[in-house]
Order: sequence, then C-alpha cells, then structure tokens
Amino acid sequence: MGSGGAAQASGLCGNGTSSGELTPSLTPNAAGGRPVFPPLQRVQIERIAGPEPTAYGLHLARWDCRRLPEVVVEQAIVGARHDTTVARLLAQASLQPPRSRYGKTATMDERFITQAAKILWRDERVEWLDERDEGGLCVDEKPQLQVWVRRCPPQPLRRGPMARREFEDTREGTVTFLAVLHVYEGTMWGCGLEANDHVHFLGALRRLARPDAWARRLHLLLDNGSSPMAHDTQADLASQPRLRAFYTPPHASGLNQAEWLLRAFSDTYLQRFDPQSCQHLIDHLHASWPEDNRRFAHPFTRSWSCRELYTGARKKATGICSKTYATVH
Repeated sequence: MGSGGAAQASGLCGNGTSSGELTPSLTPNAAGGRPVFPPLQRVQIERIAGPEPTAYGLHLARWDCRRLPEVVVEQAIVGARHDTTVARLLAQASLQPPRSRYGKTATMDERFITQAAKILWRDERVEWLDERDEGGLCVDEKPQLQVWVRRCPPQPLRRGPMARREFEDTREGTVTFLAVLHVYEGTMWGCGLEANDHVHFLGALRRLARPDAWARRLHLLLDNGSSPMAHDTQADLASQPRLRAFYTPPHASGLNQAEWLLRAFSDTYLQRFDPQSCQHLIDHLHASWPEDNRRFAHPFTRSWSCRELYTGARKKATGICSKTYATVH
C-alpha cells in the first residue's frame, strides 16, 4: 500500500489522497501539538449536519455520529471517516444532531404582547412592589401524579453495582399537587388537591392568602389550566379587590416561574421517589416543600425583559424566549 492509501486508512486524520477521494491534509498547530483539521472541511461537515437526512435522499429520522460520517465520505469531503473525529468536530461547533428539545411556539400577536408585558413588568419590579406591601405569587399545578407501587423494593447502591429499581409495578391512583412561588423571596407553598377542579383549587387559594395577610395587594399569576380558567374561579378572583389575577398567554406557560419551580422540585424530590400509596406520596410532598425552602430557596432571575419583548415584536419574531436562570431551586 502506498503512502496515500496508508493515509486514507488512518481516518480523518490522514494527509493524502487515493482513488480520487479527498482526504484533508492536516497541519500542526502553532504549539506543535495535535494537527489542526482544515477549516474548509470543518465548515462542509457542519453544513451537512444542519439539514435533515431527507435532504440527502435518506429516510433516517435523525443524524448520529455513525451515519453522518458515511454521508461525509459520500459527498467527497473526506476520503475516510472516523466516528469520534466527526463527533469532536461537531462538539467544537456546538452542534448536537442526535438531540432535540420539545417546546411550544407562541404567536406574537397583540393579545400575546399585552399579556406578556404585564407579567414581565411585575417580574422586573418585584422589589419595588414589595416596598409597597404588594406581593407577587405564581401558581401552577402538577396534575395526575401517578402512584406506581413497585413489585419488588429497589436495591440500594453498593460498592461495585449501581442501584437497581424494579420496572414492574401497579398503579394505585393519582395525586394533584399545587405549588405557589413567592416571587420576591423565592420560597414555595404547596398542597395536595383531592380533585383537579375549581372547587378544590379555590379552597387552596384561600388557604394560601392567609399567610400573606400583611400584603395590601397580591398579584396572582395563573396558567391556562382547566381549574384556573373555570368561570367560577375567575368570578371568585374578580370579587376580591385584594387579588389581581393575570394569566399567561397561550403556549407561553414558561412565563410562569412556578412552572420552572415545579420542574426543579420534581427533579430533586420526585424523580426517584417510590411511593407505596397515594397518602404516602401526599405526605412526602408536604414534607418536601418546607425542606426545599430551608435548603434551596432563592429568587429566580428572568433573562427576558419587556424591552426585549417589544423589540422582538417590532422585528415580527415568531418565537419567544422565556428562559429563566438559576432553575436549580
């Protein structure tokens, strides 16, 4: 085998050509360490990873670091492939073809801008509202928490083998958990609801208002769930001058900081918890949220402002950014 064939067999880190195939030549970096992959081939590989595989006549659902190098070779970008080299190049370009994230896109119409601006305005003036004896509260439900009782108890972590959990289980019922975030303090208040309806929802809100009796006014942020949007719920909230209720726009529940709180709370206290009954799960929830307040509570900081909202509206943006920092609560 000639020098060109040997270079081709060495993968993407070769430095020759053979049989009409292009294998990029590498040049040492300034420090004399690992050779630098040619920038032109880097850009070409990144461009292939962008479109869906159907753009290249394939029926793959997504790219991965084994299928993508095959197309790179077929497109004559390199004469040989190496999976780890392609993965490293994509990582350096901050491209993650095998991964995706579910989301919802809100339409930036006049209704969305009006509702979102009210929410962001209050989030930006939390301290100012607190000085005026006005509290900000975010409310969110976690409905239909499944109670799965495992057939065999989990095996704890030991030296050598990892912890093991039984996947065969029986369903014992569901629990609805209501979480309320005090925006200024970053603390939460939670309770279990016997049923996910407006009657139990309003009862929980009345219990919630008692500890905040000091507040001259409470700004209450709700989502578009069936219980908050019920006619009786809206009528009851409107009859109380001390409460001011605001609702998130459609497909923009991420504007509700209580949703981020529930996500962090679930990762910490519910992800690997194995309840034995519905009451066991309720007792665990009631014991967990006070501990969360003692150990992890702090205010959230939103990265989206009213100014950015109006700027995006002027640019006719189709998506929104409701990212919140410090979600490990």
